[in-house]
Amino acid sequence: MDAEIRLTRRGLLGGTGAVLGGALLGPVAGAPPAASAQAAPRLYTRSEWGARPPTSAATVLDQGPDHIVVHHTATANSTDYSLEHAFSLSRSIQNFHMDGNGWADTGQQLTISRGGHLMEGRNRSAEAISAGRHVVGAHTGNHNSHTIGIENEGIYMTAGPTGSLWSELVATCAWLCDVYQLDPHAAIVGHRDYNATACPGDVLYARLPQLRNEVAGSLGARRVKQAAPAVPSGLPGPRHTFDHGPAVGPGESIR
Repeated sequence: MDAEIRLTRRGLLGGTGAVLGGALLGPVAGAPPAASAQAAPRLYTRSEWGARPPTSAATVLDQGPDHIVVHHTATANSTDYSLEHAFSLSRSIQNFHMDGNGWADTGQQLTISRGGHLMEGRNRSAEAISAGRHVVGAHTGNHNSHTIGIENEGIYMTAGPTGSLWSELVATCAWLCDVYQLDPHAAIVGHRDYNATACPGDVLYARLPQLRNEVAGSLGARRVKQAAPAVPSGLPGPRHTFDHGPAVGPGESIR
């Protein structure tokens, strides 16, 4: 880990627990006590937004992810910032992934609406994060076994996210970096860093250095990197709603 940013273990384990869906999840059995300096954001669970049952249970690994992948949903930049709209978005994504893609469930682990509402995606994601483990999703081709994906509502090829979405993205990435002991400057990436896609959009991708800086700052780090200009990537953009590029590789399960 970078010598300039040595993050201590402040994961939401031990005696602190994590606030998920309004409930406090208790300590993980056998986990060492840990004082968390990073508060868990309000995470709306699958039961709250009305998820369908998955056709098969998610695979949970006994280790955390090493990268956080930022996506855009390739949906309209809605001006409906309500919680009801956010829940409807999560249901629509799940329906497309299950009925359109033939997957067992929602592909990504987390979703943030333009109103700044954070929602659980793939089944058992909230449980796994609380335990410092990783649910294998379907969001970044050939890299799902070691990355956690955040879908950000909207399309960010020429426009930027709302302030509410941005603030929640910073808080969510800080929480994940805290839980998994990740250096935000190394761990936070865009979908295009792994696959041939414009996702998460030229504008949002150009703001990833700012995202890393803000997350690092909230964790007490003191390194600053300059933001990159938003320039056209030349990579393939969305072909249709919910198309953010390659989500599974030829050797990966779509369960």
